[in-house]
Amino acid sequence: MIREICRGRLETGYGVWEEIIYYDGKEEHIALVHGDIHGKHDVPCRVHSACISAHVFNSTECDCREQMALAQSIMQGHGCGVVVYLEQDGRGNGHVAKVASEALKKQGLTQSEAYERLGYASDGRSFVRAAEILRELGVGSVALITNNPTKANDLRASDISVSGIISAVTEPMLEPDNEAMHALKRDKLAQSHRLES
Repeated sequence: MIREICRGRLETGYGVWEEIIYYDGKEEHIALVHGDIHGKHDVPCRVHSACISAHVFNSTECDCREQMALAQSIMQGHGCGVVVYLEQDGRGNGHVAKVASEALKKQGLTQSEAYERLGYASDGRSFVRAAEILRELGVGSVALITNNPTKANDLRASDISVSGIISAVTEPMLEPDNEAMHALKRDKLAQSHRLES
């Protein structure tokens, strides 16, 4: 179970939000609310897991920052929305697991394979807390901003109405020597062009 412990006003590059902090007895989780969402349907919603590498240290090896910015931009344009920020870095395995997995990824393993090789879950995230927070906020239904259908399935399994999916595909901020990310960008652009044609 979660309980609200405090709330406050937050000014951002995407307008003014209300920051509501919840505690589940172990971790703090945050709801970032823009506009009036209580009882509303088709509310743009991003369920976002913590990523110290991207949000604190500006890593270019993932697009977590860009996905957050995209979500806030969509919500600002819509006039309302909610980001549920869950404290579960490293796909729920923690930041230590994420850092430890980097050497294996450089050997060619995927993130999931690297975690499993180290004895962690391939994806240890849970979205139950997000469902509890959305219920506390009284949202009627959400349009989930994600590229991960598991999130929608997990929310529905927790009796949250997911009315639709909004793509969270972004173009990561790249360093000139990051060939893997350049390849990913080329693949995404190619896919985008195929979808448009």
